[in-house]
Amino acid sequence: MILNELFAAEQIGFPILTVLTFLPLVGALIIGLFQSHEDLIRKTAVATAGLELFVSVLLLLNFVPQTADIQFAERSPWIPAIGIGYHLGVDGINVLFIPLTAFLTLLIMVYSWESGKFLFKPYFMALLALEGTTVGVFASLDLILFFVFWELMLIPSYFLIKLWGSGPERQYAALKYVLYTLSGSVLMLVGIVLLNLNFHADALMHGTEPLYSFDLLDLLTVPVPPSQQTLIFFLLFFGFAFKAPVFPFHTWLPTALVHGPFVMSVVLAGLKVGTYGFIRISLPLLPEAAHEWLWLMAALGLIAVIYGALIALVQTDFRRLLAFSSISHLGFVMLGLFALNYQGLQGSLLQMINLGFSTAGLFFMAGFLYNRTGSAELVAYGGLARHVPLLATFILILGFASIGLPGTNGFIGEFLILMGAFQRHWLLAAFGVFGVILGAGYFLWYYERAFFGPVGGRMTTPLSDLQPREWGIAAALSIMIFWIGLYPAPFLNMINGSVQKLAERLEQGSVTKAVRFERVGKGGGEVRP
Repeated sequence: MILNELFAAEQIGFPILTVLTFLPLVGALIIGLFQSHEDLIRKTAVATAGLELFVSVLLLLNFVPQTADIQFAERSPWIPAIGIGYHLGVDGINVLFIPLTAFLTLLIMVYSWESGKFLFKPYFMALLALEGTTVGVFASLDLILFFVFWELMLIPSYFLIKLWGSGPERQYAALKYVLYTLSGSVLMLVGIVLLNLNFHADALMHGTEPLYSFDLLDLLTVPVPPSQQTLIFFLLFFGFAFKAPVFPFHTWLPTALVHGPFVMSVVLAGLKVGTYGFIRISLPLLPEAAHEWLWLMAALGLIAVIYGALIALVQTDFRRLLAFSSISHLGFVMLGLFALNYQGLQGSLLQMINLGFSTAGLFFMAGFLYNRTGSAELVAYGGLARHVPLLATFILILGFASIGLPGTNGFIGEFLILMGAFQRHWLLAAFGVFGVILGAGYFLWYYERAFFGPVGGRMTTPLSDLQPREWGIAAALSIMIFWIGLYPAPFLNMINGSVQKLAERLEQGSVTKAVRFERVGKGGGEVRP
């Protein structure tokens, strides 16, 4: 295994995760130096996003599957006196999120090619800054570094919603999003500090070095007393739940998705940063608390599944329908995570990736419809299949993935989640199946009325079908949907090792004594204890 880690590091030969994290930020700074030359700004933004995707594909090609080891690790002290370090690395938990971020960002750049937005330069700078900070969240293994990127994400997100939102309440939506996320982040930071203090107490007790650490791999070696686990679990929970968002902390999401720009809807619906925090930090560090409160967490997930689907069922606004369907899908993810078994974790992790193609793709399609009709309301639609048959076809494909039709990526994720839920308790799976039925109902009913129903009253001129640029976006998303749906083995192989390791830790509980790590090779490959 050590040889595999060394081989992977040698293949790359440079700090690939640092490059992936800071390349978009450098691209944003370069764009900031340009004068108001829209064509040059646009080409630079697309080139930066394309290079980011290329490097992320290199990461995937050199990743060693079927292992739980941290690969391509980069670690150096930052503020050693209090245990803060610069530590990046990937394993099966986070390796797919980085190329997904790069993939969606490139599609967003292509989508924005002829946007004609005001403040053209800041717009593309904000998009690249959001990409870099998001990659930083996914790649960070030091919890303070993770928190820094987590907070920095808010800056470009706020301005994207506030300045370039398409709804009348975009300023309110931006403020609500930031206030909700900051409220949870403050509590999350307290939980992170308590983990550090627990590590310090253990180090003093056993006379080990370092005395302080915020490093995830170090923290995994120190058990958290059961008396403290519940407190820390809920402090972290609020941080991740507000961001996800988990029911009942979801009220900011429909506002942001409806009144923000479509590109921000793609990011918020497609990149599940909040639920990633649960599987990356909360579950491995606090396994006993996860078991103690699994019924509450699973209940919140199931309520979100049913509630989101029922609210989506009565929507006439396509964006609001997608917003509440996103809440419902997130409930499935929570249900799988807190089944706390291999199949549930595997399905949830894969489903987080799947939603980056299906739900995010539907928001792209909603943007295409909005650009043609000037509305997301059903009254403006009707008979669309006759006017835009290609767009109607791609929406149907993405919708089938969203409702979990066999042959699409959504089926694989939902099937594994329901299998894990059934192993935990049959009642959880039964409610989950009901949510699947509701999901099929709200999408198919809306699709039938919008694309095959009577022509809308506002449709006075013929609509153009997908242009080559739009067709490329839809085709790229559809390819990924069918790839994962028909041949998921490469993706499952990448995540299986880490998921198995996490499932074992959840079953056995936290470790009982400190174990130090062996670090090998100039690539910084690390082996977990």
